[in-house]
Amino acid sequence: MSPSFATLDWIVLIAYFAATMGIGCHFYRKTRTIDGFTAGNRSIPGWVCGLSIFATFLSSISYLANAGKTFVSDWNAFVFSLSVPLGTWVAVRWFLPYYRKSQHVSAYAALEDRFGLWARLYASFFYMLTQLARMAVVMYLVALPMQVIFGWDIMVILLVIGISVTVYSFVGGVLAVIWTDAIQAIVLMAGAVIALGVMLFQVPGGVGQIFEVASDYEKFSLGSFSLEMAEKTFWTLILFGIAENLRNFGIDQSYIQRYIASKSDREAKQGLWLAGWLYVPMSAVFFFIGTALFAFYNADQALDIETTSPVWESRDLQDLNQVRQVVARQELLQQGADPSSSEFAVTQSRLASEKGLEELGDRVFPYFIATRLPPGITGLLIAAVFAAGMSTISTSLNSSATLFMTDYYRRLIDPGASERKQMRALYMATFIWGAAGTGLAILLVQVTQSALDMWWTLSGIFSGGMVGLFLLGLISHRARNPQAVAAVILGLVVILWMSLPKVAEMLLRANEASSIHGMGATLRNLSSGGLASPFNALLIPVIGTLTILLSGILFTKWFGGGYESAEKGV
Repeated sequence: MSPSFATLDWIVLIAYFAATMGIGCHFYRKTRTIDGFTAGNRSIPGWVCGLSIFATFLSSISYLANAGKTFVSDWNAFVFSLSVPLGTWVAVRWFLPYYRKSQHVSAYAALEDRFGLWARLYASFFYMLTQLARMAVVMYLVALPMQVIFGWDIMVILLVIGISVTVYSFVGGVLAVIWTDAIQAIVLMAGAVIALGVMLFQVPGGVGQIFEVASDYEKFSLGSFSLEMAEKTFWTLILFGIAENLRNFGIDQSYIQRYIASKSDREAKQGLWLAGWLYVPMSAVFFFIGTALFAFYNADQALDIETTSPVWESRDLQDLNQVRQVVARQELLQQGADPSSSEFAVTQSRLASEKGLEELGDRVFPYFIATRLPPGITGLLIAAVFAAGMSTISTSLNSSATLFMTDYYRRLIDPGASERKQMRALYMATFIWGAAGTGLAILLVQVTQSALDMWWTLSGIFSGGMVGLFLLGLISHRARNPQAVAAVILGLVVILWMSLPKVAEMLLRANEASSIHGMGATLRNLSSGGLASPFNALLIPVIGTLTILLSGILFTKWFGGGYESAEKGV
């Protein structure tokens, strides 16, 4: 079937964008102070903050990718979702009361209290660097399937997303961001449930057929329960989930702003529990969509067959064959190929014939949305994809602007700045960060994603010490600046060692004649030899965090520490 986008779909999508802009304008008068722009005057209902956290958690990448994971594999990735309630409990028990009591808008002011200015700047700098990369990737990955499936101009899509998010974040501050996130959460949840309902109605044999196929191919498996730490097992994912959720709930600036913005401690806790418990069933919905798509498109017939097998041309697999064309077209566009050239169609067909089932996951759900949903519902689902992406982008934008103002402008550049000057700094940072994120997304169209992958990988390595440093300040009141510095350095060395295969992969994408490619080859040899990490890559944040925490405690015990900061520990 051919993708279609009817007039009614356009009406729904335009109405969605108009509503987001309207929310920003509505809150303009309430955000003309520092507290209003960065903390929503600490008056937002807890349930709104909870929906905002949920929407931020579920980016457009997850919205499309979660279904893709269970389409090509099993429910192993759902194990991460099972760790979210534990992270929520830790946050409600320890993190939220601390931030509510401290009244700091910056998540990293506590690190300065414990370990000095370097710790605050180290954490905030790499947070902002990572958020800039995140904004660009999310924008790009929202726009790319729209270009590939509907033929829309990717530059126009990126500009519409970037300008829309920047405008309502600029005008309405965190109030507009949080309220818009809450509405976007409702849109994306409604879209997912409706899509699943349509899918169940159209599957021959209904729900029973889906469960029968899923049972035959063990699609509901949560993975191996082996204790082998080199594999992606149930236990490695649980540990990864715990580490990631400690980072999200404990030191992520966007979460901390929502703790502060809630009107009371009670409402903040209720909002946090709403976000935590909502994520589990909604992620299950997305994973079930992937399983249902596996049955809907007869994907079991494409298992264990050659990519050139004539089975791909059969009537039962004609839709999946079209998805292969979509994936090949996207790959060529990412490489900068000209779709108007005479060779493009030939190359696309050749690449499509090389695609196996495991390479189709992320594009099956968008293809279903574009070809199987009725007019209006297609528009709602596309709006939901935009909503999932824009909630993540606006959150990154506002939190980064807030950190620039609190941790750099007010702390270093102009400590005695008036509120008017601080507001100018916030507006300037919002505009610059929005323009930079949009520009970087546009740059991805020209240079492909490999350069940004390298940036994101390296920033992830250097920011990997933040959770361990925070927990060191929380648990060890005696740990002081020298012990913290030594622990972070040791932790970064361990994280870099475990990340060698990923770094080598990034460097090897450079020109073969370049010194960068040669460096990548050297790192690849090191990582595949005696220096190879025996752990799965998912355990990098786990082991990195534990290294910093435990070495910091040991350094304090061996070399001494102080009690001066015990009362204001993190």
